[in-house]
This record gives sequence, structure tokens and C-alpha cells, in this order.
Amino acid sequence: MQSDKGSAAPQDAGQTKAAKHVSGAHELLKKLREKLGEHPELGEAITELEMALSILTVRTAGLL
Repeated sequence: MQSDKGSAAPQDAGQTKAAKHVSGAHELLKKLREKLGEHPELGEAITELEMALSILTVRTAGLL
């Protein structure tokens, strides 16, 4: 039986890279919220990024 580890590695690397981008965007939006104050759409964007980051964390087994 052949292993699929070779094909899984690029996918894992892609998920980790995506998680880093989401995390970076999350931090930028939090800083923007600090500068501009509370705004409903900004809060919603931060929540969406937090949810996406949680999903990516689970998929990458916490390797962020």
C-alpha cells in the first residue's frame, strides 16, 4: 500500500501559510480597530478571521 504523505505535505504547507496570512490580517484589523474605535463591520471582519483561524488551526493540528 502506498503512502499519501508526499501529496499531503504541500497541502499542509499551504494551510500553514494561509493560517499565517489570516493571523496577520487579524492582527492588522485589531490594530485598526484600536486606532479608529469600534465599528460594526470591522468587528464582523475580525470575528470572521478568528473563525477562519480556528478552522485552520484544527486542520493544521495547531502548527501555526
